[in-house]
Amino acid sequence: MHFNKLDLNLLVALDHMLTLKSVSRASERMSLTQSAMSNALTRLRTYFDDPLLVQVGRRMELTPRAQAMQHSVRDILVRIEATVATDLTFDPSQSTRDFRIILSDFTMSTLMPRVLELADRVSSSIRFQFLPQVESPYQAIEKGDADVLVAPAPLTSPEHPSEYLFSEEYVCITCASSRHHGEPMTMERYAGARHVKMEPTTGAATFEQQWLEKKGIHRDISLTSYTFASLPQLILGSDRIATVHKHMALQYQSLIGVDIHPLPFDMPLLEERIQWHAYRDQDPGIRWLTDLMQSAASSMSSSHLSSP
Repeated sequence: MHFNKLDLNLLVALDHMLTLKSVSRASERMSLTQSAMSNALTRLRTYFDDPLLVQVGRRMELTPRAQAMQHSVRDILVRIEATVATDLTFDPSQSTRDFRIILSDFTMSTLMPRVLELADRVSSSIRFQFLPQVESPYQAIEKGDADVLVAPAPLTSPEHPSEYLFSEEYVCITCASSRHHGEPMTMERYAGARHVKMEPTTGAATFEQQWLEKKGIHRDISLTSYTFASLPQLILGSDRIATVHKHMALQYQSLIGVDIHPLPFDMPLLEERIQWHAYRDQDPGIRWLTDLMQSAASSMSSSHLSSP
């Protein structure tokens, strides 16, 4: 198919080359020979009268023209995919759809088991891919690299639809055999202890870290980890303190010996939301998945309220 003398099939090749900045990797992604991909690049260069990809040292870089069109090309393809791939008669009991979900390991270990349990009641063939939460994760939604994003409100985009899932409070956890056992978690005790914290691989600050720094509350960080779920194990056998999500604290309290303490100060609740691309707003599969997560979040909140 052509539009203004441009073979629209070339847009897919262009998208891969602009994203990967490599002809060879783009050819592998599309299962084409490198010569076929090089031929596609030659045709694109001729059409746009621009080299698009240029060699800079040992790597390829985008020209200013290529940089300017990169987002538009991806947007066009996402819109086409959303239009063509959307099944207006989505039936979870018959569907073999593969949902790609960006989420933190906290959400994966607390919310998603409930989501999977509900999904398994109606389908044995729907598949899920859990993808790591990176910096500016909503960009993966915009690029069509994921179907939905589950993240704190500040990490979602105002440009795309989203819904509230649940609110999360923070607590302290300590080893049940530590010197903190049976003692109130005062501000003096909190400030005087050694702490473990989660540090994202992107280098970004977590919600509680941003808030504590803003309020001038200092922690003596003796150990950092790249996952939330590892923090409860990392305080065992020590006097260290971890500041964690309450749902996770309750989950691990029943598995390992940890004490849960209220924070010695007030911290705002963390609001978790689910987001999808605006082009997928009429996708019944996305609607089904969103409703499923809402049900799971509601059951998680109910069990939270009934817990001590």
